[in-house]
Amino acid sequence: MNNLSWEDFEKVEMRVGTILEAKDFPESKNPSFQLKIDFGEKIGVLKSSAQITVRYTKEELVGKKVIAVVNFPKKQIANFMSECLVLGAVDGKRVTLLQPGLPVENGLRIL
Repeated sequence: MNNLSWEDFEKVEMRVGTILEAKDFPESKNPSFQLKIDFGEKIGVLKSSAQITVRYTKEELVGKKVIAVVNFPKKQIANFMSECLVLGAVDGKRVTLLQPGLPVENGLRIL
């Protein structure tokens, strides 16, 4: 395990967002959804490719609050540009999304 300094950790922008849209992503190598996530007025709506098809359906994802890193470089995945990284606990192919335990505003920072 690599130890990070507090300064390193502060560079990672983890924010709360609400999934607005979830679509199949058949062009991806691994089963994935294309997500549109609202991170509030300051950050706006970002897209993400997420390998969360084992545990979630597209329909149940819409309206769900999630936590994502919003300041990684954009990443081209097949024909899709992913703009943020949705966070989850990974158990093999089963990913459980990280979510706030209580209602919070989109865009709030995670520390």
